[in-house]
Amino acid sequence: MALTAAGSRTWLAEKDCDLAEFRALVGRTTDPGDHPYAEGVEQNVLVYDSERLRAAADRREVQADLVRALLDGPGVVVLKRAYADPGVVDAATTAFEALIEEERASGTARGDHFAKPGANDRVWNALEKVALRAPEAFADYYAGDMLALVSEAWLGPGYQVTSQINVVNPGGAAQSAHRDYHLGFLGQQQAAAYPAHVHRLSPVLTLQGAVAHCDMPVESGPTLYLPHSQKYEPGYLAWRLPEFIAYFDEHHVQLPLEKGDAVFFNSALFHAAGHNRSADIRRMANLLQVSSAFGRAMETVDREAMANALFPVLLTRRDEGAGEDWLRHVVAATAEGYPFPTDLDRDPPVDGLAPPSQADTLWRAVTEGWSPERLSEELRAGSERRRADR
Repeated sequence: MALTAAGSRTWLAEKDCDLAEFRALVGRTTDPGDHPYAEGVEQNVLVYDSERLRAAADRREVQADLVRALLDGPGVVVLKRAYADPGVVDAATTAFEALIEEERASGTARGDHFAKPGANDRVWNALEKVALRAPEAFADYYAGDMLALVSEAWLGPGYQVTSQINVVNPGGAAQSAHRDYHLGFLGQQQAAAYPAHVHRLSPVLTLQGAVAHCDMPVESGPTLYLPHSQKYEPGYLAWRLPEFIAYFDEHHVQLPLEKGDAVFFNSALFHAAGHNRSADIRRMANLLQVSSAFGRAMETVDREAMANALFPVLLTRRDEGAGEDWLRHVVAATAEGYPFPTDLDRDPPVDGLAPPSQADTLWRAVTEGWSPERLSEELRAGSERRRADR
């Protein structure tokens, strides 16, 4: 374990994952006195009354309370009656159900994150689809003030909203415990390749949320959370380890929700969708992922054209004996190494948590000795899959 001059870790590895240290961290009790705008604490989770937040005189003080909750507190907050008008939720639900039926009729298979494909009804990119099909319902719904309040608090202005509809049907199994995007979508070796300060940065680039579109008693399987787990620094390497999974399974909490309630949580919090043990509740939630405006590059670059231009050079240098490191450095500087954002309808994570990136395709072309024509076709096909299908 390398340390900086200040004594903090610069790199993380699985050997740094200490269950006793983790247990001491997540065993803390949430103190309601630290959060004066909260109505109370349930199962170590802070619960807020949205009407009280709306009526507060100082918006910044409310936001400061929420930030403390997400960063240094339990990492998860419940906002009761985030949508005060049930008609707004119902109109959005109608639009969501129409999308589900449309996609069922098309017979298109859907991938899912951290659950078996087909276990849930999931609609990728519901944000755009609802905006195009039901713009009035979209406007009423996304005018919701609680989403703006929490998103601005955690990410500042210029945040970007995305949405996925998730319906867990009666009998639907629980997800495995996990952390979320960005680092949570990487494998162990990939995550360990990022320095510790990036592990600390990743959670502040996104905000996770969910709006309940039906009443969700515990038997319907609302999300399982492990409060305070977002503060465990090696957590992106720990959540797949059997002893941490077992601890989550034994100690998670699960709160019932009512239609119109919203939950927001730190993306580093250990969590998982629950098992729907009910006989007749189709548990519908609008899963929100809100991204920082700073999560994008300064310049737009035609990396597809760059990859096609560099490919003959890479083949020639490979044949001349250039080492793997040299070739990989050129690929990294040329092609897009990140598979997101993408259109998950056309480019689903069927074989893992992410589809292949442009750099993955270029590297495969180099190692397998593709023709320039084949690479051009594959890159073009990848670009088409990543574009939103209208």
